[in-house]
This record gives sequence, C-alpha cells and structure tokens, in this order.
Amino acid sequence: MVERRRLAKGLGLWLLLLMQAACSRPVEPIPERLPPPAPQPLSFSQDIKPILDKRCLTCHGCFDAPCQLKLESAQALLRGAHHQEVYNGTRREAQSPTRLGIDAQTEAQWRALGFYSVLTPDMHGQSLMQNMLALGKQHPFKANQKLPEHINLGLQRQNQCIDNSGFDQYAQTHPWEGMPLGMTALSDAEYAALSGWLNQGATIDWQDRPLTAQQQQYVASWEAYLNQSEPNRQLVARWLYEHLFLAHLYFADQAEQTQYFSLQRSLTPPGQPIVPITTAQPNGDAQQQVYYRLSLIDETLVHKRHIALRFDEATQARIEQLFFASEWQPGQLPGYTYAERANPFVTFAAIPARARYQFMLDNAEYFVRTFIRGPVCRGQIATDVIRDHFWTLFQHPQQDLFITHPDYAAKVMPLLGMPGQDDDLLDAGSNWLKYREKRNQYARLRGQAYQQQYPDGPDLTHIWHGDGNNTNALLSIFRHHDSASVERGLIGQIPQTIWWMDYPLLERTYYELVVNFNVFGNLAHQLQTRLYFDLIRNGSEQNLLRLLPAKSRADYMQAWYQGSGLLKRKFSYAPLDDTTPTALLYQSEDPYQELAQRLLADFDDINAMRKDPLNRCTNSPCARQEQAAWMQQTDNLLAGLSTQTADNLMALRWLPDVTLLRISNGEKDTLYSLIRNRAHSNVAFMLGESLRYEEEKDNLTIFPGLLGSYPNFIFDLPAAQLGSWLKQMQAISNEAEFEKWISQWGLRRTHPLFWQTLDNIHQWHKQHRPLEAGVLDINRYKNL
Repeated sequence: MVERRRLAKGLGLWLLLLMQAACSRPVEPIPERLPPPAPQPLSFSQDIKPILDKRCLTCHGCFDAPCQLKLESAQALLRGAHHQEVYNGTRREAQSPTRLGIDAQTEAQWRALGFYSVLTPDMHGQSLMQNMLALGKQHPFKANQKLPEHINLGLQRQNQCIDNSGFDQYAQTHPWEGMPLGMTALSDAEYAALSGWLNQGATIDWQDRPLTAQQQQYVASWEAYLNQSEPNRQLVARWLYEHLFLAHLYFADQAEQTQYFSLQRSLTPPGQPIVPITTAQPNGDAQQQVYYRLSLIDETLVHKRHIALRFDEATQARIEQLFFASEWQPGQLPGYTYAERANPFVTFAAIPARARYQFMLDNAEYFVRTFIRGPVCRGQIATDVIRDHFWTLFQHPQQDLFITHPDYAAKVMPLLGMPGQDDDLLDAGSNWLKYREKRNQYARLRGQAYQQQYPDGPDLTHIWHGDGNNTNALLSIFRHHDSASVERGLIGQIPQTIWWMDYPLLERTYYELVVNFNVFGNLAHQLQTRLYFDLIRNGSEQNLLRLLPAKSRADYMQAWYQGSGLLKRKFSYAPLDDTTPTALLYQSEDPYQELAQRLLADFDDINAMRKDPLNRCTNSPCARQEQAAWMQQTDNLLAGLSTQTADNLMALRWLPDVTLLRISNGEKDTLYSLIRNRAHSNVAFMLGESLRYEEEKDNLTIFPGLLGSYPNFIFDLPAAQLGSWLKQMQAISNEAEFEKWISQWGLRRTHPLFWQTLDNIHQWHKQHRPLEAGVLDINRYKNL
C-alpha cells in the first residue's frame, strides 16, 4: 500500500513536471497557407534585388551578418553562408579573413573556404533561402505585438548557421524564427516574387556596370598618379592608400546618382584586371610590387560601411600642394616589417609631417568616421571606453611641436609605436606593459617640450580654426552602446568632456583602430588594441585640460574618473600637468563651461551646427527659423526633451540608444533622431559598464535628421499628434506605462507598416543627405 502511494505520488510529480515543461515551451504554431509563387519570368536585377535591398540587406550587410550571409551584391548572394561567425572575442587563434571581393573571387573558391549555397535546391527542390522565407511567411506574428521572449535578437543571439540538411530540425525547434527574423512578414507580392524566382532556378542576370568615358578618364588619371616611379611619390601613394582604403571615393557629386570607387592594392598594373592583395591588413607585406587601383563599387550601399570622400582634380591638386611643394627624398623605401607596421611615424618619417597632418585635418570627419564605421560592426569593447557624447577639436599645425620641431619629433618618434601586431596570447600582458610605458614616457617628454616652448600655456589660437572655412575642424561624437556616430559641428548641450587631438593622437587612433585592427584577429590582438585606445582617449582629454587653469585640472580629472577610474589614473595614465599655466583668462568658477561657451562663440563661423535650438535654445521659440512653420512648431515641442534627465523624465530609463522619429504633415515629412546619452562615473574600462552606469543622469540629444546606422526603435506620427505623444511620454512613471505608450504610438518589429515606414526613412535620407545615404541595419532594433 505504501509502495502504491509512493508510486502514485512519483507519477503525479512526473506528470506535473511534464505539464510545466509543456507550458514553458512555445505553443506549436499552425502554419498559414503560402501565396503561390509568381508564374511569370522574373529577373534578378529588375525584380529580386530591389526586394533583397529593402527587406533582407537591413540585417545582412556587415561582418556581423548572420552566418556571414551578406546580400549587398549578386556576388555576396552567390557566396552564401558559413557555419562560422566572424565575431568571436575569445578565440585564441586568428581566423582566416573572408572579405567579399578580396579573399576569394569565384563561387568555387568560396566553397573551398567553407561557404555553402543558400540557392541550391535539395532533393525536394527547395533551397535554404526558400525554406527560410517560407517558414517566416507561414508563421506571422500578431500585429504590433512584442515578440515571444524565447526569440533572442541583436548581439546576444546565437545564430543557427545551418545548411539545407539541417533545416527540418531547425524548423521544428525554431518555428517562429524564419526570415525576415522577428519582423513583420514579407508581403504576398514580395514572397511570391522571391519564391517564383527561386523555383525558376535562381538565375542571376547581373552584369557589371560599365564605366562612362569620363569615369574611365578619372580612373586612368588617378591610377597613373598613384603609380609613379619616383621614390617620394611611391611613399606618398602608400601613405594615401593606407589612409583611404575604407573610403567610398567619388569624382563628382551627382546626388542620388553618384558613383563610388574603392582604392585597392593589386598584383597587376593599370590596364589589367585587378587582382587584390589578400593580406589581413592594408599594410601587410605583399612580398612583391604592388599597384594602386580604383574599382567601381557596384553594390547596394550600406550606411554602416558608407564613408564618402570626394576624389577629384581639386583633391589631386591639394595633394601636390601639401606633399610635393618642397623637395624631399625618402632614401630607402620602408618595408612591411612588424616595427614598420606598428609605428607609422617612423615608416613615413620622410614625408613632411605637416603634409600628413593637414591632409587628415582637411578630411577630419572622414577619418574619425573610419574609427567607428567601416566593416567593423560590433564595437562595444571599443565604445565602452568613450563617453556617450563629446566634442572633438584639433590642435593647430603651427602649434603642434611634432610638426614644427623636427628634433623633438625625431626624439619622441620611437615611442609612438602601437601594440596589437603580436597574436601571441601568452605575451599579451608583457607587450601591453611595454607599449604603455613607451606611451607614458612620450607623454612626459611631450609635457616638458610644451612647457618649454609655451611657458605661458596655450590659448584658443592653438586650436585649428579650419583655415577659416573648413567645418571639419569641429566634430561631435555620439556613442550608442555598441556603435557610434560622428557629425560635423558642436551638437547638443555642452558635453562632460571634450577631446583635443594633435597629430600623434589622431594618427595613432587611426592606425590602432583602422589600419592595424583585424576583425578576424584573436583575443590578444583585440585586447591590446582596445587597451591602447583607452590611453589615447585619456591623452586627448588631458590635452584639453591644458586650456584650463592649472589649479582646476585635478578636480575635472577626478570628476571624469570617479570610483574605479582612480586605478587607471594612478597606474595606467601619464601624470597630469597641474603646474603649467594657460594663456586664457577665466572669469567664472567653472572654467570648463566657460571654455565651451567661448568655443561656441569664437568658432561660430566654422561650426556646422552654430545654432542648435533643439538642444541649446537661447531664444523662444526653440526652432530652426529657416524651416517651414509646421517644422518650427515640431522643433519647439521637442526642444523641451533635451533639457531633462532620466531623473525627471522617467521614459528615458527605457528608451533605447537611437530612436528615429518621423513626423509627417500631409505629403511633407521630416526626421529626428532621439539620442540617449548614458552617464558613467568613468569610461576607463572595457568591461563592467553596469557598475559605472549612472542612469539617473542620462539625457537626450535631439538631432534634426538621421544619426546612427542602427536604429533601435521608430515612431511615425502626424505632426498634429506630436503634442499628445509628448504629453503621454512625460507622464510615464513606470515600465508598464512606458509599454502602453509604445503600444499606442510605436512601430514594433511586428507593425504592419514597419517596412513601409523604413522605406520612407530611407527615401527621406536619400533626398536630404544623398552622399551619406545607405541602407540602415535593423539587427539591433529593440523588442519593446
């Protein structure tokens, strides 16, 4: 009897656990009927690629594209997917690069590198692409509802990189995770076209776009210019390539019709087909003669990787003026050894430093954008060591001792090498200590030299004024947790910190984060790169402090590096100069705020955001006076948000980093970016951000236009409803009220109008910023 009771009790417990397990699993969905495939003949270039650009490239356009399936071009689609992801910050060995257009050229070569087709049908006649699209179409989500919690999104998602043989198991265990992943489904017409094309054999009729006669002339002129035989011109060509290899170069501004080119290293001379050199980094040793070639970028532009730069006759004339106005010769041309890759100051020492620095200043926005855009798509480890909002200034070349004093430059040059070239994990610690000590030794020598040269300290003339007309002189940088943005002008309220970069700081940042950084590198490489960037940030901040009274510098440094930041101040950073005076006179008790106000006043003529009524309103109404009346009213309503913090605007606690706000007025529309600036006690460490986060101090910057490559959420409102939207937002006091506000006004991933609204945003950006427009990445769109 006792045994029976025990058995019954055990059976009951087992049944209870079984029921709980069943309840915890997602409800098995009932597949909906699929639209029939389109019967008419379909063209990839005319019918299919426009759908891929609008609905698929939004997640499949960067190195972190799921399973390396990139879809910006026909070649990318043919390459297919890979079981191995690019991003792995813990790998002990470097990974072989898999860059489109560089590391393999044919479908067979990609198969040899482990890529598998998403177009080849299985025994049932279905390709992986068709299966994934059908799975998504068969299991749509409820309109504008949050996704089920079991669907992981964003950078935390562990992608299931299956080929067609594993699809049935995937569909059984992930029925809600077809394509597009976690989004409102494709329209019937879009699905019918894609499935019809796949059924018809997935023929790709894409033809490379021919160059116009004028483009051929530009290409021939530039390739001849960059491949001259004189040693000094060879060295300058190498320097230019290493600084422009990420650029999307254009010869003429033709708005939305502008064509872009990339600068490549080739094994073949001009006039022959380009054979790319496949070293992991642009300064890797090709072990034979290299030629610099221009290649048409014949793919859909992705905003995250699109960094446009004009490259015309005026550019060539400027290069001549900067680099060859005086006579100089390099002697023996440098090679590509470890030391020469680690220290560009030594490698290119023969080139006048003024020429190198001035070229970077002329195009400062481009260079700073390369730090945080380009192919590197996951930047949290880097962005953890910058603040969410800061301004960047540049030291005037005439007051930069590295430029003006060759003896000083020669003395400090050996100390400016950068870590990260070694991939040996066991040596990472000792390498880091070596480079840190060299950097701090350089900082001490620099401080002594500036004290001697400028005993009264610097003043505002030491800041580059853009030669009176170049708006690259003033930049604003916004960090969005795991990405960042750069715009010309001093945007937003006065930030907590300002960077002031001289030539060694600017060039080292570029080489550390761009030229020498290998996204396929191992843990040691990535760790050393990020640690050194922390030193560069501190150097830029300390340089700015030279403009403040000596007695106040320690207080500001302490405010910027609170808590655990004290460890870095004591053991990693160079000592603070708190004795040399500044040549500036101050009247207030807050010289930093006073300095920032003087920057806004004295640099007004080159400030691309000289008036920022949305964030620095001085006269009512807080609006851009040049805009239409309805837009001025919109500006005035939104401007009040930028004066509040999360302490009194509770909605900020749940608002993501980049929120796009589209406002329409009849057939007219405009766009704003609501940028959440998170506050931290310090940003001195790569990890442990939550321990340093000061949420109650978060604030908003309201940017009139598109800011950021990864929108986290979208609102789409008629102008007449903006007041109600704001009133409800300002009344939010808890997360439940925030979610109700999102439900009423927001575009969740599952909103029926999500794709149409995203199309409208893309079109708006093309019309208003055609040279910067590209497809946005919604991989990080939040499930609010």
